[in-house]
Amino acid sequence: MGLEAALPPDTFVTTQLRRVINWARRSSLWPMPFATACCGIELMATACSRYDMARFGCEAVRFSPRQSDLMIVAGRVSTKMMPVLQRIYLQMSEPKWVISMGACASTGGVFDTYAVVQGVDQFIPVDVYVPGCPPRPEQLLEGIMAIQKHIDEEGLPPAGGKRVPLGVSIAPTHQVRPQPVGVSLGV
Repeated sequence: MGLEAALPPDTFVTTQLRRVINWARRSSLWPMPFATACCGIELMATACSRYDMARFGCEAVRFSPRQSDLMIVAGRVSTKMMPVLQRIYLQMSEPKWVISMGACASTGGVFDTYAVVQGVDQFIPVDVYVPGCPPRPEQLLEGIMAIQKHIDEEGLPPAGGKRVPLGVSIAPTHQVRPQPVGVSLGV
């Protein structure tokens, strides 16, 4: 496909096992979406052709927790839903990562009530916080890239696969531009 043609047939390539494993892990993140509100629409938009999550190796969205290693909590979580979220998190295979997407998932947002959890990090470990109400798809992609960068630097997980959550917060760094095609009324 490319590399095979560039190398003579009697040569071999050496590398560190840790780098190969980390490359494979970072290039095949399988997200488990837990989208409950308007942030879920932005999560869906991230997978569309304009933003293309497939460039980062995480287009295989799985709704089976045993096949997922990246949970994206998008939107508000009620106290009745929290046990379900915890059960899904526990069923995911190690090592696993969590992105808290939006103000509601991170801090409860504008829903300061007894029925809405004031931050999912009180119940499950969160690695990356993506702020906004709702956050833009570019911000979610930056959160995914932050996890990928950590995977590259992390090395093999410790014995048992348990690790400390990252606690990284993504700041918006994009400039909002108008749509490429102007809209006009034909009269």
